[in-house]
Amino acid sequence: MQTHFTETQLLDPQIKRTNDILRSCIHCGFCTATCPTYQVLGDELDSPRGRIYLIKDMLENQRTPDEKTVKHIDRCLSCLACMTTCPSGVNYMHLVDHARAYIEQTYKRSWSDRVLRWVLARILPYPNRFRLALLGAKIARPFRHLVPDPRLKAMLDMAPKQIPAPSPNDDAQIFPAQGQLKLRVALMTGCAQRALNTDINDATIRLLTRHGAEVVVLKQGCCGALTHHMGKVDESHRTAAVNIEAFAAEDAARGLDAVVINTSGCGTTVKDYGHMFEGDPLEGKAARVAQLARDVSEVLMELDLPKLPDQGLRVAYHAACSLQHGQQIKTFPKDLLRRVGYKVLEPENSHLCCGSAGTYNLIQPEISGQLKARKIETLEAKTPDAISAGNLGCMMQIGSGTDIPIMHTVELLDWATGGPKPRALSGQPAAGQVPILR
Repeated sequence: MQTHFTETQLLDPQIKRTNDILRSCIHCGFCTATCPTYQVLGDELDSPRGRIYLIKDMLENQRTPDEKTVKHIDRCLSCLACMTTCPSGVNYMHLVDHARAYIEQTYKRSWSDRVLRWVLARILPYPNRFRLALLGAKIARPFRHLVPDPRLKAMLDMAPKQIPAPSPNDDAQIFPAQGQLKLRVALMTGCAQRALNTDINDATIRLLTRHGAEVVVLKQGCCGALTHHMGKVDESHRTAAVNIEAFAAEDAARGLDAVVINTSGCGTTVKDYGHMFEGDPLEGKAARVAQLARDVSEVLMELDLPKLPDQGLRVAYHAACSLQHGQQIKTFPKDLLRRVGYKVLEPENSHLCCGSAGTYNLIQPEISGQLKARKIETLEAKTPDAISAGNLGCMMQIGSGTDIPIMHTVELLDWATGGPKPRALSGQPAAGQVPILR
């Protein structure tokens, strides 16, 4: 793609990076075949190729974004399926992140949009605030029919039936390895996950320590992903910096083999810290943390989980976009589930997004709802006993529309190797006997 940035514009490192990305695009259109919003809406401007043209025009001319441009960029899920498909290696993730930051700085949204985004940015990344908000949503849910804005209805729907109490495992502490020490890792405990589902971190700690990893939990906060994808750069960097300082200090003092992340949306962002903090005083530490960052499935592949007989449980595996496209991890979770004896089922069009995408299901509920319905249909078609995923957002999205129990992959792996039965399966007849290793 031809670009026409001026020499002065190209002195800005962000513009230079964007220019390089734009020039790598060859207009082939392969990205449209795997773009969820293009599949649903059928509008070229709701495809990566269409958005690239809009972003190029906006940034080259340094113009205030118009409503049309903002609408189509807002509709992007950042699922990154286009990057998996692209034959030219276009880094669409960095491009759309730059566009969103530019829009946040230069475009005045409607009053309701500003309030909604302010509320999301001030609540979701903070577990205690989020827990209180969930309680309020639970109380208000019976009056849902009186709420005119579908986005507010989506926020009410997000509240689980039961809000878990804080887990003591989220406090700063060290969990020693059982048996021979193989790895020393820090666990990123997340933000929304600590309010919505405490079982995931608990299962992760049990699973890692049982198989030889010492797990360090540090005082930490949001990885920055939620605000980063809303274009709120200062806020995302501020919360990310807390984690960078904590993990870098622990690595320098006592050494870390990995920073383990069990929410794949966070993992994609943390692995990009080196780019996010380029030119920042924290650049070196950020790059080190990004180098250490690994999805929990990557670490478990090294820890030699036992090979177990058939458990009699049919598990449909949902591939989170941030895992399969953002981190290019496609087989490890399925390999691990099969290793411990589960029958893994793969739905049709597994590359397409479920519509969760961070805060997307709250900001764009109509499109998100269509994608959720498609995803659930393909999962239910496999008639599984359970659904497994590696990202909390996907679990919340899919779980709100199906009666099939859904749980994190680590919960199933933990159960098969000696942990408790996942809460999502409680009250249902066990599908086959799961061996308990002592």
